[in-house]
Amino acid sequence: MKKLNVAVIGAGSISEVHFNAYTNNPEVNLYAVCDLNEERAKAKAAKYGAQKVFTDYRQLLADAAVDAVSICTWNNSHAEISIAAVEAGKSVLVEKPLCKTVEEAERVEAAVRKSNKVLQVGFVRRYSSNTKIVKDFLESGDLGEIYFAKATCLRRLGNPGGWFSDKERSGGGPLIDLGVHIIDLSWYLMGKPKVKSVSGNVYNRLGNRDNVKNLSFYKASDYDASKNTVEDLANAMIRFENGASLLVDVSFTLHAKKDEITVKIYGDKGGAEIEPELFLVTEKHDTILNMAPQVDHASFDFNEGFQSEINHFVDACFGRKETLSPVEDGLEMMKILCGIYESAEKGIEIQFR
Repeated sequence: MKKLNVAVIGAGSISEVHFNAYTNNPEVNLYAVCDLNEERAKAKAAKYGAQKVFTDYRQLLADAAVDAVSICTWNNSHAEISIAAVEAGKSVLVEKPLCKTVEEAERVEAAVRKSNKVLQVGFVRRYSSNTKIVKDFLESGDLGEIYFAKATCLRRLGNPGGWFSDKERSGGGPLIDLGVHIIDLSWYLMGKPKVKSVSGNVYNRLGNRDNVKNLSFYKASDYDASKNTVEDLANAMIRFENGASLLVDVSFTLHAKKDEITVKIYGDKGGAEIEPELFLVTEKHDTILNMAPQVDHASFDFNEGFQSEINHFVDACFGRKETLSPVEDGLEMMKILCGIYESAEKGIEIQFR
């Protein structure tokens, strides 16, 4: 059986789950690692048994043995590397967000269509077992038409610093880093309706709060307390052409009692909560029923989600499945995210044609 030769571009923290998931897939040969930091690339290659190490992604893409790549680099390089990869005949799994701007996303989409290669955007929560369960209920009509959703991901203290807090490299703060996940998951479960308008706000009030003691939080490897050019908090109302709406709020830092994540959808026959734990509400025989499914993971399981996502990507590369998160969805998500930032900057609601 021919194995899929996979290369991972970018050996930072998120790459770990990619490496582990590829290692667990028997149809994958982890062929190469690429990172600007050669020592880090060598360390990852040694740990996961990759045959080759690169510091220039262009040299990696010139290697005919590479079948597919995972792009785990800074957001500002996603578009450039994705386009180069599909043009080189490689299938691509690119971490979220697809890129930084709508214009970049349109160029990526054009390149993917021309190449006819697989490009899967890393909307990992689409691939979780709980999302699949809710999709089954939705597709059977048990929840009816979804007309409202709420998505929250609030960190009281959680600006990772480094490239995450550098707008030039990241494209933004919690909205583009955390919000992309919960907005996409809600939109996906709502049936991906066409966006009509967005109205958003962003706030830069607290900075990275490096002064806080006695409470730890994740810090990027290039953490620098003196540098922060991204928002602390963002919120938005997203309206869709079918009349549905989505209310969102996300933060890196906030004077809140505790961290909070919720994703809830409401239909005319029932509702569902995906976070903080899977829960369903419906009505039968004039009685409201609360339903708590018996499942392995009540909330999103990081490793299970990424394993499912990468297994699906491998299937797509072999032509057995269509990706659940195509480039077109990555483009639509960039329109929403950039629309929120534009709305906040201009102080107006942004209309889509």
